[in-house]
Amino acid sequence: MTLLETTDLCCERDDRVLFEGLNWRAVGGEIWQIAGPNGAGKTTLMRILAGLYTGYDGKLDWPCWQRQGDSARQHLLYLGHRAGLREELTPLENLHWWLSLHGQQRDPLDALARLGLAGYETVPCAQLSAGQKRRVALSLLWLLDKPVWLLDEPFTALDVDGVALVETRLREHAAAGGLVIYSSHHRFDDAVRHVRLGKKQVEVA
Repeated sequence: MTLLETTDLCCERDDRVLFEGLNWRAVGGEIWQIAGPNGAGKTTLMRILAGLYTGYDGKLDWPCWQRQGDSARQHLLYLGHRAGLREELTPLENLHWWLSLHGQQRDPLDALARLGLAGYETVPCAQLSAGQKRRVALSLLWLLDKPVWLLDEPFTALDVDGVALVETRLREHAAAGGLVIYSSHHRFDDAVRHVRLGKKQVEVA
């Protein structure tokens, strides 16, 4: 089932073309890597897909939900390149806040423990390391039931074990029919497809 389709998508920022002519179709069960050098527009493209940036030309469709008359955003989980946590709150408080935004009620304790954060549940996030903060945000991959995941630099600040854990979770989501789109220099599986940005050129493979 086609979940995402772009036609001649292009974006220019500060009088500079980041990318143009992006024709791309993604279906459930796939994992896509957005790759390219720094400044190529990876984060901008992720924000466009998430509906957070509208300064682009071309066409962006989420056909499945548009046919149903739904807003695509309610079916997306977007995690930006920053952890996106409120520093004064604890991991538990942050996750409860995120869950309430998405209208879901779940217990985050198991997800935090799975990510090695047992014992840190009630520590203010301001006192956590960068890697621990990233793990708090990534706990949402075990908590929110969304078919499309948009993850901007999800492996940043993670150790080897953390990277392996997230890789496994992305594979599980795709195997269940979900769509994963992530930006990173890290391609962890030969089955991962890619959109490569750079020098205004776009490669989809």
